[in-house]
Amino acid sequence: MQNNVLARVSALPQMPMGELAAMWEELFQAKPPKYNKPYLVKRLAYRLQEIAHNVDSSIIEKRLEQYAKESLSENLRKPRGTGIHMPVAGTKLVRVHHGIEHRVTVLDHGFEYNGMRYKSLSQIAREITGTSWSGPVFFGLIRNKRNKEDKA
Repeated sequence: MQNNVLARVSALPQMPMGELAAMWEELFQAKPPKYNKPYLVKRLAYRLQEIAHNVDSSIIEKRLEQYAKESLSENLRKPRGTGIHMPVAGTKLVRVHHGIEHRVTVLDHGFEYNGMRYKSLSQIAREITGTSWSGPVFFGLIRNKRNKEDKA
């Protein structure tokens, strides 16, 4: 029986789409989805092996749902990072704004600009521009549409 399943699975990639669709309807008791051939081949290969090994896919689905719930609740408990990779202390950030060059030094805990210490780059960007800015975007640590337009 194992050889028969192996032969059927290995023949799938060479089968025309019509035969794959017919096999899908036979194995899943439903019309095949409108996906590409590699998708159908992978799902059919999996289903053929499920049937050959007498695997109840509903048990697997329940187990996967449980893993997903555990993973989600675990992720919600984790503190979220900023997603911004700050340069190491001592790095100089330079930005020219309205023809004036602004230099910021990255400190271990904060930043220095014009001889004053700041907790965030956004405070410095607000001081320079007079408007609310994302500091990491303003200093080019993160790219976004607005940042690209300013650099052009």
